[in-house]
Amino acid sequence: MLMARGSNTLVLLVIILLLVGGCASGPQGQKISVSEKNPVEQLANLEKDIETARQKNLDVMAPTRFAKVESFYNDAREGMSRETGLSEILTQISSARAHLQLAEESAQIAGSALGSAIKARELARKAGAESLGEDYQTTEMEFLKLTRAIEDDNLRWAQQNEVKVARNYDQLELRAIKDRALSEAREQIARAEKQAAEKLVPTTLAKARSRLEEADAYITQHRYQKDQIDEHSRQSLFAARRLNRVLEQSEKLKTMTSEQAALWMETFLSRAAEGLASPDRRDEAFDVQAASILGVIATWQDQYEVLTVRLEEQMAEISGLQEKIAVLEGRSLEDQSEKERLASERRFQALFNEVQSYFAPGEAEVYKQGNNLVIRLKTIRFPVGQEVIMPENYVLLSKVQKAIGVFAQPDVVVEGHSDSTGQEATNLELSQRRADAVRQYLVANRTLSADKLKAVGFGSARPLASNQTPEGRAVNRRIDLVITPQAEAVK
Repeated sequence: MLMARGSNTLVLLVIILLLVGGCASGPQGQKISVSEKNPVEQLANLEKDIETARQKNLDVMAPTRFAKVESFYNDAREGMSRETGLSEILTQISSARAHLQLAEESAQIAGSALGSAIKARELARKAGAESLGEDYQTTEMEFLKLTRAIEDDNLRWAQQNEVKVARNYDQLELRAIKDRALSEAREQIARAEKQAAEKLVPTTLAKARSRLEEADAYITQHRYQKDQIDEHSRQSLFAARRLNRVLEQSEKLKTMTSEQAALWMETFLSRAAEGLASPDRRDEAFDVQAASILGVIATWQDQYEVLTVRLEEQMAEISGLQEKIAVLEGRSLEDQSEKERLASERRFQALFNEVQSYFAPGEAEVYKQGNNLVIRLKTIRFPVGQEVIMPENYVLLSKVQKAIGVFAQPDVVVEGHSDSTGQEATNLELSQRRADAVRQYLVANRTLSADKLKAVGFGSARPLASNQTPEGRAVNRRIDLVITPQAEAVK
C-alpha cells in the first residue's frame, strides 16, 4: 500500500497523477490505455474483479491468461508497497485488465466448445469428487490442457479430447456418490473380514456382501435417485453392522461351554417373559418359550387395537353430542367455537394428567408445548457412541407406547439431542441415529404406523443445561418425543 509522507508528499502525488498518461504495450503487442485515476482505488477494484472472475471459474476456463492477470496484479501491489513509480504501477494495472478481458473471451469460447466436460466437472465436484485426491487432480489437469489449448487457438484438439475428460469426470462423480453412500458399510465389512468372519460367520458375511453389491449396482444405474440411494445405504449399513454383532456373539460363544451357551440364551427369553408378566416356562423348549412370548405380545396388540377403536367411537360420540347441544341451545357459531375450544383444552388437560401419571418423577418429564405434549426421557441410556436400544430401556419405552396410545393416532416426532463434547458433525449424526433407533423400536412394536413417526437429530444445538459440567452434559444427552394429537382427538 502506498504510504503518504506528510502534506508535501500528498501534493507531489496529485501533481504526478495529473501528469501521468499515455499508452503501454498490452497482450500480443496491442496498445492499451493507461488510466490516470487514483491507483489505490484502481488496485482495490481490480482485486474485486479478479475475485469475481475466480468465482466464475476463469482461473480454470482460461488458466494461462488468468495467471497473467494475477501476475500483473501482484506486481502492481508490490510496486505500491515499495513506492514504485506511478507510471509503472498504472501500466501494470491496465495490463492486468487487458488480460482479464482476454481471459473472459477465452472462457466464453471454452464454455461453448467444452459443454459436456464442463457439465461433467460440475456434477463431479457437487458429488464431492475433490475428496478422491490424486485421481481427481489428474482429471483436473487434463481439463486444464483443454482450456489452455483453446487459449492457444487449438480448438479442434480440445474438442477431440473433450469426450475422454468428460467420461473421467463422470466416473469420478459415480465414485464419489458411492463413497459417500457406502464407505461406512464397506469399512464395517472389511473390519469383520479381518477378524475371520469368513470362517466364523460365513452366511452373515455373504448376506452383508450381497446387500452391499445390490446397493452398488443400484447406484450405478440410478445415481441421482437420492431417496432410494439413502435407503440402500441404510440397508447396507444395517447388514454390515449386524455382521459385526453376529461376529462378536460368535466369538463370545467360542469361549463358552455348551451349557453356558444354552443358559445365556435362556436368559434373554426369561427376561422377555418377565417383562411381559408371562409365566415362567424355562422348563420348556426354547421355541415354545419364544412362542409364548409372541402370543402375549399379540394379545396385547389386539387389546390395544380394540381400545383404539373404542376410543375413536367414544370421541365420535362426544363430538355428536356437542353438536346436538349446540343445536338445542341455539348458540351462535362463534359461541359454539368457543365452547369447542374450551372443551378441547379440558380434554387435552385430562389427557396430559393421565400421561403424566404413567411416569415416575425421575423417569421422564411431561409438559405441554402449545397444542403438543412433550415427553422428555430422562433415564434412557445408550452405549457410548452407539444407538442400540438396551433391554433396561424397554420398561420406559413401554410407558411411552402407552402414553402415545392415549391420543389414538397422533403424529410423533422423536428428537435426538447430544452434549457438545467432540465434533458437532459426529454429535449430529449420533443424535440422528439414536432418534432413528427409538422410532424403529416404536414402529416395530406397532405403536404407530411408520408415516406417523418421524425422527430428527439436533446434535448439541438445543441444550437444556450447561455443557461445562458432567451433570449438565448428562441432561443434554436425551430423547424427546413431541406428540401432536389429531384435532378431533382432544375435542
